[in-house]
Order: sequence, then structure tokens, then C-alpha cells
Amino acid sequence: MITPESDKKLFLIDAYALIFRAYYAFIKNPRINSKGLNTSAVFGFTTAVLDVMRNEKPTHIAVVIDPPGGTFRDEMYPEYKANRDETPEDIKRAVPWVMRVLEALDIPMLSLPGFEADDLIGDLAQKAAAEGCMVYMMTPDKDFGQLVTDQIRIFRPGRGGNPAELWGPAEVCEKFGVDRTEQVIDLLGLMGDSVDNIPGIPGVGPKTASKFIKQYGSLEGLLENTADLKGKMKEKVEANREQALFSKDLATIRTNLDFPLDLPAMELNAPHEDKLREVFEELEFRTLANRILGKTGTETGTGTGTGTGQMDMFGGDEAAGDTAGASGYKTIADVPHKYHAVTTSAELDALVERLAAAPVYAFDTETTGLNVMEADLVGMSFAVEPGEAWWVAVHGGACDSEGELLERFAPVFSDVDKVCVAHNFKYDYKMLARRGVRIANRICDTMVAHYLIQPDGGHGLNRLAETELGYAAIPIENLIGKKGKNQKTMADLPPGAITDYACEDVDLALQLRAQFDPLLDEHNARKLFEKVEMPLVRILAEMELLGVRIDADRLTAYSAELAQKIETLEKTIYESAGQTFNLDSPRQLGPILFEELGIRNDAKKTKTGQYPTGEEVLAKLVDEHPIIPQILEYRKLKKLRSTYVEPLPGMIHSETGRIHTHYMQTVAATGRLSSKDPNLQNIPVRTPEGREIRRAFVPADDDHVLLAADYSQVELRIAAALSADPGLIEAFVAGADIHAATAAKVFNVPMNEVSREQRSQAKAVNFGILYGQGAFGLANTLGIPRREAKSIIDAYFAQFTALKDFTAAAVDKVRETGYAETVLGRRRLLPDIHSNNATVRAFAERNAVNAPIQGSAADVIKVAMVRIDKALGDSGLKSRMIMQVHDELVFDAVRSEVDALSALIRENMEQAVELSVPLVVDMSTGEDWLEAH
Repeated sequence: MITPESDKKLFLIDAYALIFRAYYAFIKNPRINSKGLNTSAVFGFTTAVLDVMRNEKPTHIAVVIDPPGGTFRDEMYPEYKANRDETPEDIKRAVPWVMRVLEALDIPMLSLPGFEADDLIGDLAQKAAAEGCMVYMMTPDKDFGQLVTDQIRIFRPGRGGNPAELWGPAEVCEKFGVDRTEQVIDLLGLMGDSVDNIPGIPGVGPKTASKFIKQYGSLEGLLENTADLKGKMKEKVEANREQALFSKDLATIRTNLDFPLDLPAMELNAPHEDKLREVFEELEFRTLANRILGKTGTETGTGTGTGTGQMDMFGGDEAAGDTAGASGYKTIADVPHKYHAVTTSAELDALVERLAAAPVYAFDTETTGLNVMEADLVGMSFAVEPGEAWWVAVHGGACDSEGELLERFAPVFSDVDKVCVAHNFKYDYKMLARRGVRIANRICDTMVAHYLIQPDGGHGLNRLAETELGYAAIPIENLIGKKGKNQKTMADLPPGAITDYACEDVDLALQLRAQFDPLLDEHNARKLFEKVEMPLVRILAEMELLGVRIDADRLTAYSAELAQKIETLEKTIYESAGQTFNLDSPRQLGPILFEELGIRNDAKKTKTGQYPTGEEVLAKLVDEHPIIPQILEYRKLKKLRSTYVEPLPGMIHSETGRIHTHYMQTVAATGRLSSKDPNLQNIPVRTPEGREIRRAFVPADDDHVLLAADYSQVELRIAAALSADPGLIEAFVAGADIHAATAAKVFNVPMNEVSREQRSQAKAVNFGILYGQGAFGLANTLGIPRREAKSIIDAYFAQFTALKDFTAAAVDKVRETGYAETVLGRRRLLPDIHSNNATVRAFAERNAVNAPIQGSAADVIKVAMVRIDKALGDSGLKSRMIMQVHDELVFDAVRSEVDALSALIRENMEQAVELSVPLVVDMSTGEDWLEAH
């Protein structure tokens, strides 16, 4: 018998199973390259194959794909797989790219007309096993269980961070509840398969099917002994005898096909490096290309004994550095350029004079790190025309000190009519502002410009240089080495060694500005860019620099309090369970909940063999056993403590005594701002424990108080305005409680008789409509039957017909134009609106409704921030805006200025954008953020 240690190790990969899985893994955040191609499926498939080559080291490998046209099963049963959605167009477009990747990897792709990939994999697996191979069928498809033997296994790729699974006979029998793997076919004949639309016997599920197969050995054995059955089950089995046999035949994977096994053609060889580099470049898989193709040498015998030469496709830190020259892109080596290092005072004077005369210049800083609050300034680079740039190092000889160097450029930086071009301007602005120099020029941030033109996708300088300019920039690793403890900083290099790298950055930014400038007009984004996003860059920079004061002692005390609560909860949970166990281990928790405590008799294990114990699962079981709410409370407190309460004191800057978050302007496709280090947007406010974190955010000193200004139901107000729904507009204009007003209409009761439950249901519908929620989602939210949820939605739309018409019109508009648009013209491209796949299309349709609403809310608060910043400057008030969280702005207010500041804020927030319904702002002050909110 061949053992797993056989020297021939063949992987047969189910192409479409992996392609579909990869595509849907990225469905909420697809990978879109600069040409608009959705590369999710190709990327996921490619990385899965490369991971197998690296980790499993097969000696032989092949990919098997369904042939075009139908198969014998379609002729047998026209309804076969009839309930599947049509294949998404992006998957269809991905298949030729997958073929190109496989061709470059020298991996054969096989198919046989008239037969599915399952059949060909099964046939080749049995033939290869007979020739001494250990065979691994790489697929998530359970039907392959019928083929498993000691020599043929299922290799189920990992998912969601979980490792891959290997199913041999023991695992298959355990998963299906059978004694022998070939009985999987009998099981499928009995219970059918909804995925493939195989009928089986109605009313026979997995447990019943397993019981019958264990008792009678096969489907035929059961049919021969129907006299043993009783009641309805006997009637079902006898009435569907032929259908069951037909289903078994339909589910049987065919082997003994007329297809020769060509093992030599499946040997794992070195890839065609040039072809692989070419296809990776076209797909824009840059990181993958660097990882795979960074090393050009070859090694022998990296598999398990073929003796064939294989490239080390996963070379580590020894990998060669710059491969840009072989990439097909232009590089610094073949593009004419004049890059200067400024090393004397005279050269510096000449540069300043050149910059002073230029209406537009590009600017960049080189520093010792990415944290502005800690990094040192190494130097600055400038450009005024493409192809020529200057690098001025702090210690490069042109000046005696950093202060003197910055002073020499003061006339340039202070010219309010001059345009400063930079990629990620906020970083460079903050570096100089920390040193007392504030750039007063008009701003053109090419990173933000690209974000407005193409909100989905990456906006990094090197990526845009390649996709927009066809140019491969010098990798930073060429200068300072790869990440790790041995990586240098720019300060460790001789000033002259930085010249080309620094000059290239500003040169590229200047060229990108010329590329993006006309596109801003084409995308109707000029006003949004110049009047909102560019002023906001500077505002966010100042907010980040100022930071917010944190009461570390309060957090430390609260951390200890939470630790005590967590410890008490642990003991309570162990008492409820009747034993101690690793409470943080789902693998240990699942059996205790569902086997020992018997909370659910029908609980099913996941594909990884574990019971699901996530929050969504447990939340539905809170009334089933006291241990469930205890576990949920334990998890909530532990996450709160580890995410915020413990880390926040460590984020306090030693000099300022404040935390300095980073606002990200180019991440959310809707236009919303996000933040990190810390993430202010996710600080919980709905629980008492979460609100305690806000209590630690305090004013600058005793002369200040925190003032919070929050838009009231801004997204609902925008929905009312965009839809022109008279019912919603009337309620908002009258200043009514919108949820109570909605409930009164939906449930046909006077407003003063609306119950708390009715208001809660109306509120859920109001907000659910904004996100395309249907009856299923509403039922889950409210914990009511789906039929009742549907009746509430129907009643809602019967009252608010204009809103219903708006949602339909929003989808139609995106179908026509390809994009959704906000009140200020911010666009979000939604090409999947035309997909024939219902799941993909529905996702785009929900975004077609949500993007104009949520994006407009983002526009509104950004405009408000710009207006308030200008008004604060004009007024001479010393109070400062310090935080933005969703629809809320927080200010460090001088106590004596509170009244004037409140009036200023209200005017500028409520008049930010003119709508047919009033924008309303709720404001309050307090000695901490919780009190002010």
C-alpha cells in the first residue's frame, strides 16, 4: 500500500471551485486594478496555488476545469444545477487570466468535453494512485469524499485565516456519518444536493440518510428493506425509489474515462519567469511579483524527489533587490532626468530663487520614520518641471542647521498664491509644522486627487507611477533594506545616496498632477477637490498635531476594574459549565455548549470541524441558557479592555501629553473619514462600559471644556431630501420625532399612542432602508418572523412611496451611468450593477442606494469642518477643533468662548449644504467627552 510518504505527490486542483471561492472572498472589498479589471478571482486562485507549491511541495500538479458547453449530466437531467445563479461576469473575465498564469507557471490545465472537472479529477486520481502517486484533490467540494482512499485524499484549502484540511477515509466517514467512503454516493442519492439541484428523497436529511446507510449499507439495501420502515417515511422512500436511484447515479463521479494520464507533463518545473512577470505586471500584482520573482537563481530538488530544476519562488531576504529594469516599465535608468544634490549655500540660493519664480512646485520630505511625532527630518526635495528635481539634505552642507535650512525656504512656503504639489501632503505639512513652519501655499495632493477619480483601489505613489505613467520607481528597500531589525533609516545613509530616490518622488508627483488635472473635470470633481478635500487636508493635519488629552490614571483604574469583572465572569461561566476550560478557545467552548450542556441539539459543525460560537450565533441563544449572556459579556469586556482601555495610555505622547490619531482621507469609497492609532470611529458608545472610555477624553486644562456637536439623523434627512418624500420632509420640517412619526404612519395610530416597540420597529426600518435591508435582515434585527418583517416594510413603503421610488431610481441611474453620486458630485463606480449573478448584483444595488446617502453625509460634515475652520480663523477665537467621529465634531473650547463658539458651530454645521429639510445639530459641553456627548 502506498503511504503519504510516497515520493510522487500529485495535486489535482478543481479550477472553478477555487476561482469562485477566491472571488467571493473579496466580494465586499474587491481588488480592482487601474484598468478597472476585477482581479480578485485571479489573485486568490494564484496565491492558493503558489501556497500549495511552497507549503506542500508537490512533485506533480495539474489544474482541471469544466469544459465549455454542457456535460452528460445536463442531458440526463436538464434541471441539474438549474438553481445556481449565472456565473458573475468578473469570473468569466478571470478565467483567461488564470490560464495565462498557469501557462507561465508551466502547470497544465486539463478538461474533457462532456464531463465535469469532478469526473476528470476522479479518473486521473485513480490512475495516478495506481501508478504509485499519493494524490491530493484540491477542492472544497464535499462530493469528492466518494473517491477518498488511503492513496487519494481531499485537500481542502484554508478559509478565513484557518489552515487547510486534509481529509482521508477517517475524516470523510466522520463528516458524512458513513462507514466507508464509497457510501457518500448513497448518502447523496438519499438526501440529494441543493447546490447541484439533485432531488434525492424529499424529507430525508443528512442524519436520517446516515442512519439508513449505516443500517442497510447502501441505497439499494434500504430499498430492498422498505418493509422495515413505518408511516410517512415508508411512503416517501417507496414513492421516490426511482428518483433516489437516479439521484445516486447523477451524484456518482465517473472514472475510467478515455483520457490518458501524462505524469511527465504534470511534473512541477520552474516557471517561465518572463511570462509570469509579464502577466503579473498586467494584473498589477506587484507585491506578489516581488515576492515570487525577486530571486532569479534556481535550486534543484525543492520538491520531494523529482530531480527537476525549480526556481526558489519564495526567496526570503536574500532575494535580489531592484527588478524594476526587467519589469517592462520605464525606470530612472532609461528616462532622461536631471536630479541635483544641493550641497552649497550658493546652490541653495539658486534653488530658492527658482522656486520663488515658479507658480507650481512639487515638494516632499525624507524622514527617519512614518510617525510624524517621533521622526527626524533628513531633507527635502523639490521640482518645478518634469524631469528635473533638487534634493536638499539637512546635513548636506548647504546650511549649518535644520532651522536655518527651513528659514531659507520660508518665502516659498508662505506664498499663498503658489501651488504646492505633494503626494500625501498631510505628512509633509505636519513634518514642517512640528518645526514651526506651516506651508501656506494652495495644495494639490495627488493621492487625494486619484481617490476622487477612482475611489476604489490603491493610491500609493509607486503604484500610480506604474499604472498612470508606466514607470517603476526606485524601491525604498534599495536604500534602507528590507523590513526587520536590520533595516536602516534615511539618517543612516550618506546624503548623496538619497538624491535619486528623493528627486524621483517629487518628479513623479508633478507628472501625476498633470495626468489627474483634466480627469478631475471629467469626473465632475474639481469643486469637491479644491473647495472641500484640499482645505480639509490642512485641517486634519492641525487636528492630528494638536491631539486630544487623555486621563491615563482614569484608564488605568478602569482597566483594573474591568480585569476584576472579567475574572468574576470567568468563575461564573465555569460554574455554569460545571468545569474549567479555555474560555477563549472555540474548539473547547463548542462541545461544552452543544454537547455537554445540550443548548442546541441540531447544532452543526463548520467545515473545520468546530461548532460555530461567534457573536451572531450566541446572540440568538441568549435565552437558552444562562451561560450564553455570560460568555457574551465576558467577550465584550475583554475586547474593550484589550482594544482601548489598555493601549490608549501607551499612545500618549511623552512631550504633548496627548494622543495623536491619524485621519485617513482616501480609504472609505463613500467619502467617510476613518482613523487609526487609535481608531476613534469604533469607540463603543451604546454600552455603559464603552462609554466609560469616552470619560477618559478630557479638555486641555481647567480653562477649557469639551464641546461636542453632532448632526441629528443626518442620513435620514439626506434620504428625505434626495427622495423628496412629503411624509418624511413634513416630519423633519415640523421637528417631530421622526421614528415616532414614522411609526404613527406605518401602524396607523395617533402619534401620542405609538408604543415603544412600534417606535423601535420604525427606527429599524428607517435606518435599514438606507442600507438596502430586506425582510430577512429586518427580521433578524428585531427578532420577529420574516412574514411580520415583510408586512412592516410593505406598510412603510405604502406610506412613503416617494422614498420607495427613490431607491428604485437610484438603482436605475447607476445602471445607466455606472456610478452613484452624492449631493456634491462625489462618485462611486459600481460596474457590478450589470452582473447576471444575483448576489453580486444585489450588493451593487444596495450600494447604489446607500452611496448617495452615506456619501452625502460625508460631504456635509467635511464642508462643515471647512466652514468652521475658516470661521474660527476669522473670529479670532482660541478654541480648537480636535476630533471628528462619524457625524460628530469635538472641540477643546475655552470656557469663556463657549457661547460664541456654539453659535459659530451651529450656523456653519446647519448651513453646510442646502437641503429641502433642515440640518439639525445637537450640542453640549462637559468635563469629558462622555459628558459632552
